[in-house]
Amino acid sequence: MLGDILARLTDETTAVEAILGAGDLALLAAVRERAAAEGVDLAACVIQTVRRYTAEAADEEWITLMGMLNRSQDPGTACLKRAFAYAVRG
Repeated sequence: MLGDILARLTDETTAVEAILGAGDLALLAAVRERAAAEGVDLAACVIQTVRRYTAEAADEEWITLMGMLNRSQDPGTACLKRAFAYAVRG
C-alpha cells in the first residue's frame, strides 16, 4: 500500500526501487530532474510529490485514481505513479 511505500522511503535507493516498481524509467528520469530542481534527494521528492498530490488534486483526479486502484494488483505503486504523472503534467 502507499503508506507502506512512503514509510520505507528513507534514502535514495529505496526511492529508486519504489519508482522502478512502477515500471516506468521515464518516470524515474522525471523524478530525478524534479528532485534536482527542488534541491532535495529522491526520497524527499517522492514524499513531497505525494503530499502535494493529495492536497491539490481535483475531485475528478480522485475519481480517476479510485478507478485505477480498483483495477490494480498493486494500489500503492499505482497511486505513486499517478501522483508523479500528475506532478510532471503540472
